[in-house]
Amino acid sequence: MATLVGTPWLRIRVPSSLYYHHCSKISVLRRTIRRCFSVNALSSEAPQVPVRVRFAPSPTGNLHVGGARTALFNYLFARSKGGKFVLRIEDTDLERSTKESEEAVLQDLSWLGLDWDEGPGVGGDYGPYRQSERNALYKQYAEKLLESGHVYRCFCSNEELEKMKEIAKLKQLPPVYSGKWAGATDEEVQEELTKGSPFTYRFRVPKEGNLKIVDLIRGEVSWNLDTLGDFVIMRSNGQPVYNFCVTVDDATMAISHVIRAEEHLPNTLRQALIYKALGFQMPFFAHVSLILAPDRSKLSKRHGATSVGQFREMGYLPEGMVNYLALLGWGDGTENEFFSLEQLVEKFSIERVNKSGAIFDNTKLRWMNGQHLRSLPAEELTKLIGTHWQSTGILNESGGVFVEEAIDLLKDGIDLITDSDTALANLLSYPLYSTLASSEGKPVLEDKLTEVAASLLAAYDSSELLCALGEGKAGWQKWVKSFGKSLNRKGKSLFMPLRVLLTGKLHGPDMGASVLLLNRAGNSGIVSPQSGFVTLDERFKVLRELDWDSFYKNLPVLESAASVSQ
Repeated sequence: MATLVGTPWLRIRVPSSLYYHHCSKISVLRRTIRRCFSVNALSSEAPQVPVRVRFAPSPTGNLHVGGARTALFNYLFARSKGGKFVLRIEDTDLERSTKESEEAVLQDLSWLGLDWDEGPGVGGDYGPYRQSERNALYKQYAEKLLESGHVYRCFCSNEELEKMKEIAKLKQLPPVYSGKWAGATDEEVQEELTKGSPFTYRFRVPKEGNLKIVDLIRGEVSWNLDTLGDFVIMRSNGQPVYNFCVTVDDATMAISHVIRAEEHLPNTLRQALIYKALGFQMPFFAHVSLILAPDRSKLSKRHGATSVGQFREMGYLPEGMVNYLALLGWGDGTENEFFSLEQLVEKFSIERVNKSGAIFDNTKLRWMNGQHLRSLPAEELTKLIGTHWQSTGILNESGGVFVEEAIDLLKDGIDLITDSDTALANLLSYPLYSTLASSEGKPVLEDKLTEVAASLLAAYDSSELLCALGEGKAGWQKWVKSFGKSLNRKGKSLFMPLRVLLTGKLHGPDMGASVLLLNRAGNSGIVSPQSGFVTLDERFKVLRELDWDSFYKNLPVLESAASVSQ
């Protein structure tokens, strides 16, 4: 036996005779090779190489959050090492791949801020970057493997292959190819070619031995080769198979580190054999754990939103999504959970990626998004939410004093951009009847609410209240203090009835700021008619016409005022 070291971290044991037969003596090679070797892919022996990573989505649907996290880890690793982040489109599934899906994936990656250094729309020295445009390259390397004897033509029909599987199943053996055409003579092969029989290219897998790698996340992983069988690299229609494409692409694009989902871990066995057969240097491998649902099953559509595009439409920020995705299986070793993309680049290391599955928690994602939303500069936050309010038809304008003050008042209750609709609509509404009819409204009614209402109406009719509101916060505070003294009320006994009468609710943001905003909204005309806004004038009209006796006589318990205020 002789030991050949193909790369500093790939060792293969093969019979000595293999190295002394020229490629032209393929028939001799077939008889000589005992097909028994071991492969060791050990990252610890690898030389320093320029860091080049890739994200290679298939354009057959939307970008799943799992794929987005894989792209993010590749991006962070490349940026933290001063390397290149390559985007490659794996569109060999011609039936399912669409241009629309590709564009959606590119849009989602750009929205997340994961700009690629090479790939579609950018170009680069290793293109083309779509597998559908690289077929000539795959055929070139497939022919090279055929010439060297590492692959052979297989003329087995589908019926024959199915029969092989059935026999293996009866014998309780792995469903591997029997090797019928592995030892065929040149004459037998030529006879089938002359007849025009369809054929595939099968890779000649050693019958014994093992493959061992040191995964950067999972540590040592090994497989026995006798469970594999000779596998197809080119279909009978001339289309290359996934594992062959990926290996050729990663090698010819000089990819140094393959960071991908753990579901691709079994593919490493086939790819390592192809790497060695073609004389390519193997990259480092790092297989990231799956993202799991709360029930610890694989995250899927039945658990709700799973694509980046869905979360964007729901009002999430790219900063919040990136931050949360990074924490699904990674941490910097501290209690800190709040990171910008730039901070993640600075802190990220592949060694701190956890090999256990990460639970996708929508509640935490929402909370984290709220943290990022409220940390935006005031001008940016105002533009973001103001534009949204105008686009949804709540407001006629996207900026101005009202928008700035409304956002400042309501932002603590906004985790998603779309939450701002509910927050503003709640401020503008006046559910007084429902509040007074609720169980929580009963104590307020019993605390002589009618007396407070009568005094409030008098203050409004005399323009005393409106003049105070015109003076802003200071005017409001001065008026409230004077109003409380006139009724001999203070604290909760003063503010609770005032809140109910002026806002129609028992709970909400600061009452003074709310009333000032309502006054400004009524005077400025910024609120659109279809928003459901009840002006101060209209609220006092309701108070003036309210049949208080009906509430005092019945006081029914209809629903919680907390639910009404929402």
